[in-house]
Amino acid sequence: MKSYSKTTFFTYFFLRKALKPIIKGIWVKKVTGLENIPKKGAALFALNHQSFFDFLTFSVVANRNVHFLAAEKFFKSFFWKPIMLLTGQIKVDRTVSDKSHVHATVAEHLRLGTLLAIFPEGTRSPHEFEMLKAYTGIARYALEHHVPIIPVGIVGAEKVQSKHSPKLLFKKVIEIHIGEPLHFNEHWDKHTDKEICTIVTEKVIKKIEKLSGRKYPHYEHTHEE
Repeated sequence: MKSYSKTTFFTYFFLRKALKPIIKGIWVKKVTGLENIPKKGAALFALNHQSFFDFLTFSVVANRNVHFLAAEKFFKSFFWKPIMLLTGQIKVDRTVSDKSHVHATVAEHLRLGTLLAIFPEGTRSPHEFEMLKAYTGIARYALEHHVPIIPVGIVGAEKVQSKHSPKLLFKKVIEIHIGEPLHFNEHWDKHTDKEICTIVTEKVIKKIEKLSGRKYPHYEHTHEE
């Protein structure tokens, strides 16, 4: 099944509608910034990552389908594989050095005007108050394809499902804060410049810090507000 098709669009849409009252009713008690999600057109979301639950919570509260770049292990999982395929998530095989297929899939999604989401940390952070060092892939995609990056801070998802436990805990509260779109027009087409990509990534992370309440101790540059 293609990651973007009429089938995955409608399946994803109906799954979101079905799960939304459950997840919002039990866990997600506060969402801010929904107005920052564009009603149409392509954009990239950058989210902090502490729990498997990050994907589900943001997917259901968003007012459009959002396609995540997801690790290959989810496509091998008995539980997650059907969800990944039915909702058209994009597989990133971390064991393969050639990522040309992923890059082509991302380009096609953005060309079609869809919303993509990336965890710049690459994997779930085991730290209670700190983020892992971010990869610059999201900056490269934004600069190459001329799309904005929307920072998102997720608070409390690790309390529902921690990195080291498959169990879901109840009576825990999750907050999702969606920031304003960040435009980097001045850096368009500079996606091969590693220094520029690092600067852009760190500007995005700076916003995620404020939205999530988590610290990022890996800055290479000073970023003024």
